Amino acid sequence: KAWSVEDTPYPRKTRRLPTILSQEEVARLIDAARPPLHRTLLMTLYATGLRRAELARLRVSDIDSQRMVIHVRGGKGRKDRDVLLSPRLLDELRQHWRRLQRKPSVWLFPSRHGRSSDRPITPKGIYHACKEAARRAAFQKVVYPHTLRHCFATHLLEAGADLRTIQVLLGHGDL
Repeated sequence: KAWSVEDTPYPRKTRRLPTILSQEEVARLIDAARPPLHRTLLMTLYATGLRRAELARLRVSDIDSQRMVIHVRGGKGRKDRDVLLSPRLLDELRQHWRRLQRKPSVWLFPSRHGRSSDRPITPKGIYHACKEAARRAAFQKVVYPHTLRHCFATHLLEAGADLRTIQVLLGHGDL
């Protein structure tokens, strides 16, 4: 007897479309973020399409304001890539830097635990910043940090960017 799908011992996992926020909802989420660090984290996620682990491991040296790019080291699959750095995000990152009482030598977003700046913020800290902002913004939709990555890609597509460019920005394959 030939094998068929019905012979699989378990059901296939259902794949749901991701939650997408409108640009207005993204702005509401970012505006609801407290303290300013959380606003900067969410703004960076949305403006770059980074994964939260990539954001957590950003180094001060990864910000290239001359070329207006952020260098992402060792993303998923241990791949490096450059993502766009908008003038508005650069301004926000500079404000973040000025707010830091102890200037870190390595990490752009240092951990505040133990008053040590030699370790980066945790991806879980970014998750909590997003969930708290979504709660403050009174969203009915379930919002995760990865939601902002989906919004980044969707809004670029809606603005006319081609699919291949978006894939490269997200780190899905090389050109």
